[in-house]
Amino acid sequence: MNLLRKILFPFAILYGFITSIRNFLFDRGILKSYSFDVPIIAVGNLSVGGTGKTPQIEYLIRLLSPKYKVATLSRGYKRKSKGFVLANSSSNASIIGDEPFQFYAKFKNIQVAVDANRKNGIEQLLSQSETRVLAEQSEAKPEVILLDDAFQHRKVKAGFYILLTSYDDLYSDDFMLPTGNLRESRSGAKRANMIIVTKCPIDLSIEEQNKINIKLKLDTNQELYFSYIDYDDFIYSEDKSMKVSEIKNVNKLLLAGIAKPEPFFKYLEKEDDFFMTFPDHHHYSEKDIISIQYQAIDELVVTTEKDFVRLKGKLSNKQLYYLPIRSLFHSASENFDKSITDYIESMPIKSQN
Repeated sequence: MNLLRKILFPFAILYGFITSIRNFLFDRGILKSYSFDVPIIAVGNLSVGGTGKTPQIEYLIRLLSPKYKVATLSRGYKRKSKGFVLANSSSNASIIGDEPFQFYAKFKNIQVAVDANRKNGIEQLLSQSETRVLAEQSEAKPEVILLDDAFQHRKVKAGFYILLTSYDDLYSDDFMLPTGNLRESRSGAKRANMIIVTKCPIDLSIEEQNKINIKLKLDTNQELYFSYIDYDDFIYSEDKSMKVSEIKNVNKLLLAGIAKPEPFFKYLEKEDDFFMTFPDHHHYSEKDIISIQYQAIDELVVTTEKDFVRLKGKLSNKQLYYLPIRSLFHSASENFDKSITDYIESMPIKSQN
């Protein structure tokens, strides 16, 4: 694979040239970006693969939903529906995608929508009080919209951009697709208001944080934060919970269909556990379910929260559990919170009622 990526180096140069021209056209206003009179926060990355967007969106939901009417807008990757869909009680992971469905299942006081056309999705969300789009969560227009994985979606000009980069795969060390994993040039990071280095070791030192700060070469107006994944002390089924400490020494099947499952496995594994991995956002077929049941027999199946929403109803409720995660900051979380709320409160229109 590494040899193939090196062979494809000329295509990486061409791809980088094309994306740079596109960004130049948006920067100069030749290609139009649309703004809206509502706070819009875009969370995304420069690279393909998992950088922890979902737990970061959930952090923002927990921060903002007690005070504001919050909506999330995602593309709905690999969903089987088309166009704009606002989640309701008949929605599932196939209709709106696994990550949006996870938001909908966990946070009942927000609106969850999907649309590959983010401009249309925002317009649909903001027109709800006129069109009376039915949604159990609320019929009021949102006061804050969180755009999931929209850093490159430049037809919409968000008011605030959060760029994520993984500790073990910094964009500053990467290169353009297909030689590397970058969707656009490293210079695209200049559009971010803040950059979060995600999935850091829990014991990350100040010295190493300073080294990364120098490596990323931030502008003076950009903020830098470091976060880590915090695992829950319990695993959960639809109606039960078990302590992680109790199941670590139990034989079990650990299953994940996410981009980088190794930390999840490492947190739960014991020597005799069996592991099954699937591609990110994998839709589990009947053949997959038979294979999982064969490997698990009567043992516990412990999976990620994102996989749980796709497997629920396909495996026994007595057998299937998931492990929740959260994104937490190493320090200065209060500064992060203040930057977000200061941006929202600076908007001229704060209420959409």
